[in-house]
Amino acid sequence: MTWRAALVLLLLAIFSPAAHAHTSAKQRLTAHVDGTSLTVFTYRPSCEPRGIILVFHGIARNARHYRDATIPLADAACALVYAPQFDATRFPSSAYQHGGVTPDRATLTSAPVAMVPDLIRWAQARSGSPLPTMLVGHSAGAQFLSRVAAYVPTAARAIVLADPSTYVMPDPAVAAPFGGGFTSPDPGWLAAYLSRPIFIVLGANDVTDNHHLSETPQARAQGSNRLTRGQTAFALGQAAARRIGRPCAWQKAIVPGVGHDAAAMFASSQMRDIARAVFRSP
Repeated sequence: MTWRAALVLLLLAIFSPAAHAHTSAKQRLTAHVDGTSLTVFTYRPSCEPRGIILVFHGIARNARHYRDATIPLADAACALVYAPQFDATRFPSSAYQHGGVTPDRATLTSAPVAMVPDLIRWAQARSGSPLPTMLVGHSAGAQFLSRVAAYVPTAARAIVLADPSTYVMPDPAVAAPFGGGFTSPDPGWLAAYLSRPIFIVLGANDVTDNHHLSETPQARAQGSNRLTRGQTAFALGQAAARRIGRPCAWQKAIVPGVGHDAAAMFASSQMRDIARAVFRSP
């Protein structure tokens, strides 16, 4: 082989799409899920990935920022990051924060929350392996994941709700999307909800920053601030489990000294402990 031919092969290897897909730490991709196209911002750590973190952005619809904020956690746990973008035009607050869920159970099959199982499968296929997957949402993204956790079975090993404004309360008497009340009741809903691997992660100082805090009557019934609302949801989950004689898989963690700050929450030791446990990282 001549030196010119060797140089051509080297350049092709460096600049080919396949090589780029394996060597680029950050990428912007398009996922086609349930007939919907979503922009997805990704990150690949330098270590061999042990799992996948699917992170859901806040009300600013800034998926790229959330991808970047998740990098310290991904590096610590050796995990791939996928951050889908839910634009406000196609996914207003009723479709994103509340997941498109209404008291009519029939709407669940077409609601945005129903996209998440396929989004997990897309990320696993993209990674080339059915890696264990952790769903992480902060603020509006955590509101969305609260609806996913309550209404949609997934293969996720953990569903992390970090500082949402509202939760789905473990109460069949409260109408969806704030509880399990549907026009066609499901007697097994509460036990299934309590069995989901939910982690409620709260900033200890998230008590005064009420910017974008939901103030609907249903939200105010859950508490006066995000910290109180998370504590209320967790306590009610424990009480509901005792009442029906079933275990509650939910866990709670408080991050000291942190307010409503996604980057600080994701960089916390509490989040690293969850990720390492899920991915069995050292």
